Amino acid sequence: MTVGLKRVYEPPSQADGTRILVDRLWPRGLSKDKAQIDLWLKEVSPTTELRRWFNHDPEKWPEFQRRYRAELLANGEAVSELKTALASGRATLVYGAKDEEHNDAVVLAAFLGGA
Repeated sequence: MTVGLKRVYEPPSQADGTRILVDRLWPRGLSKDKAQIDLWLKEVSPTTELRRWFNHDPEKWPEFQRRYRAELLANGEAVSELKTALASGRATLVYGAKDEEHNDAVVLAAFLGGA
């Protein structure tokens, strides 16, 4: 399973493979044509409560990772759907956050690598 990470606002490329949006909300100001998303898995993203609590605050990063991993473990159906999508070859988890180091896609990719 080869998984890449990319901001949805970066231009899509052939090297992305299957582009999977892993955010609960559609990215602001971006058309579906321009985003070129193959699959949108809202249910694998953090809950609205966790997302609002985190608010992209790097000081909350360790706790956010812990809480999000717990959500992923409790959400086997959505994780299974993502794993099925990833089994077909190269894929890129696409996200909207500006912070490329502290976002749900980073946690999700690490979770998948250890799962």
